[in-house]
Amino acid sequence: MNEDSSSRIVAGLREWIAAAPPGARLPSTRAMVAHYRASPVTVQKALRTLVSQGIVESRPGVGTFTRAIRVARPNNYAWQTAALGSPHRRVPHLSGALRTTPPDAIALHSGYPDRDLLPQRLVRSAFSRAARSDAPVNVPPAAGLPELRAWFAAELGAYAPVGVAPPAASDAIVLPGSQSGLSTAFRALVGAGQPLLMESPSYWGAILAAAQAGVQVVPVPSDTHGPDPDELARAFEQTGARAFYAQPNFANPTGAQWPPDVVDRVLDLVRTHGSFLIEDDWAHDFGITTEPVPVAARDDGGHVVYVRSLTKSVSPAVRVAGIVARGPAHERILTDAQTQSLYVSGMLQVTAFEVVSQPAWRTHLRQLRQQLAARRDLLADAVREHVPSAHIEAVPRGGLNLWVRLPDTTDLPSLVRDCEAAGVVIAAGDEWFPAEPTGPYLRLNYSGPNPGAFPEGVQIIGQMLSRQGLEP
Repeated sequence: MNEDSSSRIVAGLREWIAAAPPGARLPSTRAMVAHYRASPVTVQKALRTLVSQGIVESRPGVGTFTRAIRVARPNNYAWQTAALGSPHRRVPHLSGALRTTPPDAIALHSGYPDRDLLPQRLVRSAFSRAARSDAPVNVPPAAGLPELRAWFAAELGAYAPVGVAPPAASDAIVLPGSQSGLSTAFRALVGAGQPLLMESPSYWGAILAAAQAGVQVVPVPSDTHGPDPDELARAFEQTGARAFYAQPNFANPTGAQWPPDVVDRVLDLVRTHGSFLIEDDWAHDFGITTEPVPVAARDDGGHVVYVRSLTKSVSPAVRVAGIVARGPAHERILTDAQTQSLYVSGMLQVTAFEVVSQPAWRTHLRQLRQQLAARRDLLADAVREHVPSAHIEAVPRGGLNLWVRLPDTTDLPSLVRDCEAAGVVIAAGDEWFPAEPTGPYLRLNYSGPNPGAFPEGVQIIGQMLSRQGLEP
């Protein structure tokens, strides 16, 4: 039986328990198997769920009983106000893009691909092989397993042009996800209270990591062609910043990919100012009509620190990322990473390497490109048809998102609430601006579940806008 069968039994037993007195004995497993037409394993799984929720209690050799109802009393946590004092800095809340949604909702908000877009068979078999290895009982090296570090370095080095030395395996560090990598890079290379230049709009997780690290974010305007090099130069000169955080390929949320002239200008600027470019290559595996070429592949002078995540493309359960840095910056990053997490689970590292080192991984990525293209075009066409007042500045050539500009008079919070009440979950674009938003935007994800419902979801967005007098 599947997960849905277990959930059905839990729901049925909850109804039975609600009508039963405290301490009542539940029917036998045999009776429940017959009643629900389920296997004993599924029934036991449902019972374990209810036990974990504190609704029933199991008495070995006797049976399973409803628990006595405990009367809830209010708790007073006011003492913590004095104990904690004022926060040193205001940290943004986690993005609404992470919130869970009802099963029947049309989800256009999430930043993670649907499971149908993941290499499920590769991941399951990789976990099985990893479980049979020594990984579950060994302590891995602090910088990561040698074979996985070598893979990160080799993948980046494959893009290096003639005359540029590719990175070595010793330049790579394995981290527990790119969010951890960004926090580490900001602490190690920038430092609390110091300025960090950042594209605006930018990845909300980077904004959060910067706040947690205590760095001072300085926004640099960026559009579908990347950051404005003149504004970037002015920001470097005015602030003396040590680093610039950016996503040169398929930026989240705009989908922008830097053209060659912007790459050249940015590299010239970081070299001239003796600074770092912290390159977040989160969408490396999500190219659609073009190949992402990391800026880091063109630099062997240590100016570009490269962050490469596998979490979104392999599995959300495999929170593994690599960071490639050279020189003293590498040592500072490694020291900070060790301080924060000691090491990354060897089980996850072996699993990640098992997936990406298989020939079937490349086959999966080729198929993924076609799937993302179809989803992207379906969602973009729906926006053009059902929300004509919205504007897609550029259809992205990779990534997972459409960045949609709405009319200036849009009441964005109301739109998000109204859509969710109608069964469509969307992400307001305000969360992707490190300073004040430059207008009302939506970030619509085309890699979520049930793409067949995308047109319906966008039609509802149009209907909710029409209530604000913004659609015909």
